[in-house]
Amino acid sequence: ILRQAAAAEDAGAFMLVLEGIPELLGKKISASLHIPTIGIGAGRYCDGQVLVYHDLLGYSRMQAKFVKQYADLNESIPKAIMQYSREVREGLFPTREHSYYPID
Repeated sequence: ILRQAAAAEDAGAFMLVLEGIPELLGKKISASLHIPTIGIGAGRYCDGQVLVYHDLLGYSRMQAKFVKQYADLNESIPKAIMQYSREVREGLFPTREHSYYPID
C-alpha cells in the first residue's frame, strides 16, 4: 500500500483518500507523501478527516468502528416527515409566516 500511495503521488495525484486501514499505516503513508491524505477510518494522523453524514448523524442502522455518532436521527427524521405531511394535508402548513410577500 505504501508503494501504491507513492505511485499515485508520482502519477500526479493531488491528494489521497485512505479508508479503513490501521492507524499506523495511515500515519506512515501520510508522513511519506508530499500531498495531503484524507482519512475515513484511517486513524488520527491523516491530514484531514471525512465521514459519511448518514453515519455521523446516526441515520444508519449499521455503524462502522471508525464512526463517532453525533446524533440519532432514526426516530426524529421520520417523525418530522410525518408531522410535515399531516400539517400539509390538514392545511396547517404553510401559513402566512412561511410565505414570501403574503397577501391578506
